[in-house]
Amino acid sequence: MKRFILTMFSLSLVIGIAVAAALWTLPTNNDVTVRIEVQRGDTLHRLSQQWQQDGWLPSALLLRVQAKLLQQDHVLRVGEYDVPPQLSGPQLLRHLQQARPVAYSLTLIEGTTLRDALAVLAQTDGLQQDIEPLTPMAIASLLELDGIAKANPEGWLYPDTYIYHRGDRVSAIVQQSHQRMQRELNDAWQHRQANLPYKTPYDVLIMASIIEKETGAPWEREEIAGVFVRRLQKNMRLQTDPTIIYGLGDEFKGNLRRRHLNDASNIYNSYRHHGLPPTPIALAGRAALQAAVNPKDGDTLFFVARGDGTHVFSATLAEHNRAVRHYQINQRRADYRSAPPSQPPPSPSTESVEGQSAP
Repeated sequence: MKRFILTMFSLSLVIGIAVAAALWTLPTNNDVTVRIEVQRGDTLHRLSQQWQQDGWLPSALLLRVQAKLLQQDHVLRVGEYDVPPQLSGPQLLRHLQQARPVAYSLTLIEGTTLRDALAVLAQTDGLQQDIEPLTPMAIASLLELDGIAKANPEGWLYPDTYIYHRGDRVSAIVQQSHQRMQRELNDAWQHRQANLPYKTPYDVLIMASIIEKETGAPWEREEIAGVFVRRLQKNMRLQTDPTIIYGLGDEFKGNLRRRHLNDASNIYNSYRHHGLPPTPIALAGRAALQAAVNPKDGDTLFFVARGDGTHVFSATLAEHNRAVRHYQINQRRADYRSAPPSQPPPSPSTESVEGQSAP
């Protein structure tokens, strides 16, 4: 009898160990990768129950017991994660502890306005909208800007592609973008040419935004910068359409009229006002910032669009007027372009009425 009892005990122990081992290595039910989301405040207790209800986790209780025994009760990190097929409980817990969250990206494009950039941020899936409403004024407050930038923070975000994870705050992206712009602007200011008509780095930011809006062909940035720098040095008005268009805001319907050019009440009207406009007019990238502080040397003071994204540069008003007649009047075509065919054309607001005479 004793031998029988001992045999049965041993058999039960073996079976128990086998069952425990089978449960310990019991795989998840998913045959394909499953994407899960962990939000702030989530617990393993709640999520494991949800995963069991979703059908891919065989036992929420088993997973919680395994987490307790392995001292991995707090493996959860905020974000989205892809769970490979058929992981055991311990493997799943290890994966939740070590896996990188799913990454997304958003892009702020050079030459767009701050309002356009904020619209992108507001519509980006997965970002926590912790700034309500997401307006330029809210951005100025968040970034603690002062001076005229406090009233209009245009230009203070850096156009680039940003990586984020679901649940990240939009304020974090804004601050990251602003810090990047500060670094890029400081670098440009530290490596600027001598005798440029800028008093502060902010002047460089303003000029770079204009260059960004006027450039269709990237290789022309430095030459466009040279034209504007020389005009400032000679106390000539910049006479660039994008500044007027920016000042018009929603009033601009696609075409500039002579009344727009003559409107001195538009403080961004560079046909009526000398010097730089009061603020940037768009987001400027590194190339435009570097062009602003390293303009191409020369004697050109004018440029007119050819209609293919490139420009004809002229040193005299007579040369410029001939180019205007040729490209803007006689040969203006239906396929007129503001950028070369090799790249997407920027918005129509990059075009200039370069037929106006210099002061």
